[in-house]
Amino acid sequence: MSIIIKDLHANVDGTPILKGLNLEIPKGQVHAIMGPNGSGKSTLSKVISGHEDYEVTGGSIIMDGEDVLDMDVDERSRAGIFLAFQYPMEIPGVSNANFIRAARQARLPDGEELDAVAYYKELYEKMDALGIDRQFTARAVNEGFSGGEKKRNEVLQMMMLDPNYCILDETDSGLDIDALKVVSNGVNMLRSEERGFLVITHYQRLLNYIKPDVVHVLYDGQIIKTGGPELALELEERGYDHIIKPLATA
Repeated sequence: MSIIIKDLHANVDGTPILKGLNLEIPKGQVHAIMGPNGSGKSTLSKVISGHEDYEVTGGSIIMDGEDVLDMDVDERSRAGIFLAFQYPMEIPGVSNANFIRAARQARLPDGEELDAVAYYKELYEKMDALGIDRQFTARAVNEGFSGGEKKRNEVLQMMMLDPNYCILDETDSGLDIDALKVVSNGVNMLRSEERGFLVITHYQRLLNYIKPDVVHVLYDGQIIKTGGPELALELEERGYDHIIKPLATA
């Protein structure tokens, strides 16, 4: 079972960003995507999750045999796709506990109610594992949170919703080393043969803690190189130019 992306083309405001991208993310694996600014990394995450500002003009995204492009955003979430944003949104007036509870309830069959006692027991266990103070259950979602607190909160949501495929769009952005370790630990707790990960990042440092099975380089809307974890170390040492320049002169 996997997400299979074939010849994907997508525009933003009429400008082509993805230009024939091919990628497969099997369950049980962590795939990392690296690339310079403007290469299409965040666009890919938004297209998979169904953001309305991104127009797919060609290609396909098949998840476990189902056509993702035929689903709206809510259907994609219910089918098991979770996107952790680079800049998580604030939701004033909605507490963390109620937000996550509503999302869990929405995934239950019609007529079935979430067990409140079991829900809070699980929520507190996962908050403790992520080092999140239990008082955060009553705080509005991400309102007044630091960058690290917002990222921990997104990982908490991910842990509570138990998705099949997790897309992390520059989750390391703005994190100090301690927050990075905590967030990475939460992600690693979710690694499973039943779950696939796509980790989008600029920097090798995140991949020191979330060890990828496969690393891809994205440039100008296409995957231009794929390798093992050593590829991330190569990029950290030599940058992207030694891969990109030969393509430009070919």
